[in-house]
Amino acid sequence: MSSKLEQLQALLAPVVEALGYVCWGIEFLSQGRHSLLRVYIDHPNGILVDDCEKVSRQLSGVLDVEDPISADYTLEVSSPGMDRPLFTLDQFAAHAGEQVKVKLRSPFEGRRNFQGLLRGVEDQEVVVQIDGHEYLLPIDAIDKANIVPSFE
Repeated sequence: MSSKLEQLQALLAPVVEALGYVCWGIEFLSQGRHSLLRVYIDHPNGILVDDCEKVSRQLSGVLDVEDPISADYTLEVSSPGMDRPLFTLDQFAAHAGEQVKVKLRSPFEGRRNFQGLLRGVEDQEVVVQIDGHEYLLPIDAIDKANIVPSFE
């Protein structure tokens, strides 16, 4: 996790949690002169648009005062949804047994993209089974990971 992301997590997660939500994860996509700060929130009862609006208002106030991002950016507050992104080892462990899509920052065994059954975690690695072969993917090498929803 980059230091900017760690700084934003430390600043914003307590605000989200004080409002009664789970801070599922934060993405900061620096896109030249304009960036995107996406904060995923969750709650056992689900997330409605009103919840996102409430959290967005509070986070905007904190971001205006603390000013951790010098460039122009857009704040987006969202539910993780059915194809929820996975950020932490705990989240990967909790979703063992589900299908996942994982993209790595750099190639591992000749590939960057993996889609298969999430078997769980071992130490600092995510275990994904594809066609009978288990891949141990270091958490620090993962650029993006999402649940692949099943509609059966």
